Amino acid sequence: MMKIKFQLVLLMVLITTAITAKEYHVSVKGSDQNEGSALKPLRTINYAAQLAMPGDVVTVHSGTYREWINPARGGESDVNRIVYRAAVGEKVEIKGSEVITGWKKEKDGIWKVTVPNTFFAGYNSCADMVHGDWCDNFGKNHTADVFLNGKSLYEMDKLDRVINTVPYVNCKDPEGSTYTWYCESDANMTTLWANFHKADPNKELVEISIRRTCFYPDKPGINYLTIDGFHISQAATQWGAPTAEQIGMISTHWNKGWIIENNIICDSKCSGITLGKEASTGNNVWTQNPNLDGSIHYIEVVFRTLRNGWNKEHVGSHIVRNNEIFNCQQTGICGSMGAAFSSIENNNIHDIHQKNQFGGAEIGGIKFHAAIDTRIVKNRIHDNNAFGCWFDWMTQGTRISKNLFYNNAWNDIFFEVNHGPFLVDNNLLLSAIGIGTQSEGGAFVHNLIVGQIVMLPDLGRSTPYHLAHSTEVAGLCNILSGDDRYYNNIFLGLGQEASQTDHHYNYGLVGYDKATLPVWIDGNIYYNRAQPTKAETNFIQNAEFKPDFKIVEEGNNVFLTYSTDPKAVAPKTNLITTELLGKARLAHEGYENPDGTTISFDTDYFGNQRAQSNPSAGPFETPGNGAVKLKVW
Repeated sequence: MMKIKFQLVLLMVLITTAITAKEYHVSVKGSDQNEGSALKPLRTINYAAQLAMPGDVVTVHSGTYREWINPARGGESDVNRIVYRAAVGEKVEIKGSEVITGWKKEKDGIWKVTVPNTFFAGYNSCADMVHGDWCDNFGKNHTADVFLNGKSLYEMDKLDRVINTVPYVNCKDPEGSTYTWYCESDANMTTLWANFHKADPNKELVEISIRRTCFYPDKPGINYLTIDGFHISQAATQWGAPTAEQIGMISTHWNKGWIIENNIICDSKCSGITLGKEASTGNNVWTQNPNLDGSIHYIEVVFRTLRNGWNKEHVGSHIVRNNEIFNCQQTGICGSMGAAFSSIENNNIHDIHQKNQFGGAEIGGIKFHAAIDTRIVKNRIHDNNAFGCWFDWMTQGTRISKNLFYNNAWNDIFFEVNHGPFLVDNNLLLSAIGIGTQSEGGAFVHNLIVGQIVMLPDLGRSTPYHLAHSTEVAGLCNILSGDDRYYNNIFLGLGQEASQTDHHYNYGLVGYDKATLPVWIDGNIYYNRAQPTKAETNFIQNAEFKPDFKIVEEGNNVFLTYSTDPKAVAPKTNLITTELLGKARLAHEGYENPDGTTISFDTDYFGNQRAQSNPSAGPFETPGNGAVKLKVW
């Protein structure tokens, strides 16, 4: 009876919300003096954001909006949120840039413009350097970027390097790197020089990023927002260290329950989306006090965030899905602690850090600290001049499942100083280095791994582990190496010869012969250079077989071709379950769902049902023998 009453109350709330909810329309032809109806739309999204109440929808019509949306309030629950959406079938661009005109030609290809600092509306991105904890900028790059017809130019630290360009060989586009710019600012004016080659900047579209962000509430407490269907680009974002306020082009600012979906997000100076922390618990504390080790600083930040309400009730639980994210110089998505309990699904993340103009320890397609109970599922993560995914500290209850990784320059997935449990299952890890782990407590199940595995300890840092499915810290410990599980994977063993000087890089799992803690390994297949551990008893190995392997992109589709040994007998395998995997050593937590229920790994990469007895090794159930060609995206 009580359940029926509750359902009736919920139904009444939904009906009341639907009746009182309002839709605001925004158009480049509108006015903020209008009422916001379809016939009398507003002009700016931010003005609508000051009016919108829980349950309201802000519908934005086609055009370019150069503004920072700073919402005044959020929704009240997942069913009573505020929705910002592009009108169906219309292209809506939100840009952190302004058009810059009035260029004067100095010589062939070289142009100059001087603008008053008031042009930057209170934030001079040409005077603010990219900086922060774990950032290696070397005083070279400002947060500004200059764009010619939508393509970013390369900033130089000297005017002579604009005039006399030399291709930058360490980027993905050496020819494009000869389109360059340089700036100087004083108290009143900013001057820019640019090498546009044969283009006339007064006849082409030239933009410069001047806003720190595009969609970001300047205070916490703005929960349950949806951002749907926009093209968001060209913001002068700052380096997002885990010990700092992390502000990307879309930033949740230590809030809860956002949905970021169906957007195209590109050309951020640093990060595309941030699900990170706020400033009061620390803002680049290591840079401010270099006398204390950076790891100690971050441990202090963790405990400050706990005192500041870091828990499932107040922070995280975001959904980021169906977005394309590219051409961001630090990360596609990052988040320090604020990404906990979230879901990252079906995104296409590529060409991150492609210019390689600055470096540091926070770079990748996805870079998360404390992705507690977070799901990274069915994403395409490729062609990043960095890590595909980097899971740093407190990766506990995390599941990375059914993702497509390829052509990532560093590792497809790297795990740094985590204690587990974390799950990596049914992924295609197709880059030169598939897995790097400086962690313990990982379970790697039914993956296809083309290249190398990196396994190493970290005895110099004690990092947190948590109570199960909680942010509450249970203890601190260093990384001994081991306590990992590898079941039913296929290792193709393809790539260059393994290093003879660094024994941490290996094909297959032979590196685990040096693990300090026990490991559980069974049912794997090793080809070519890939080798099993000494302790393995149930596996298939054929060092003489070098598989054919190819990735082919056709439009938005990706096809994978690889070959299996037609003469090999499949290893005896088990259906992998939570019970079989056991519990991580320190957290005493099982490899289970966030709600504590068990997992049976009974579906493959495509969602096909696996055999209950003796399922196929690798991510595909019964793919066939010999040459295998599959559409994987």
